[in-house]
Amino acid sequence: MTLSRIIMRLARNPGTEFAGGDDHRGYALTAPLTPDGHLDEAAYVKSREACVVRRFAPDEDASEGRLARRGARWFFDYDRAGSDDDEPIHRLGQHRFVVGEYVTVTDEDGRPLTYKVQEVQPVG
Repeated sequence: MTLSRIIMRLARNPGTEFAGGDDHRGYALTAPLTPDGHLDEAAYVKSREACVVRRFAPDEDASEGRLARRGARWFFDYDRAGSDDDEPIHRLGQHRFVVGEYVTVTDEDGRPLTYKVQEVQPVG
């Protein structure tokens, strides 16, 4: 099983303060992918502790968390003790993590924001 490092940056989000996008805001995610770029759910079960996420933005400290799943719901979890900080990922199991594809993450304020996959590289 190979893990991939996926970089997603904030895409254009009309109707928000990020209407033009922001290359300085985004996520760095480590997760196992299938050859066609989908999340490898079977490999995730075996490597969930290695599936980490880092949220970055110029006006805040980076947040370190993990990719987590409850039932069919995928989310970024920054504090295992509570769910207040969870950031759900819309239809994650159906997304392809391929450069140029888009992923919607619901931020800590409950807003769905679109991110563009900018980089996908194998880890180690």
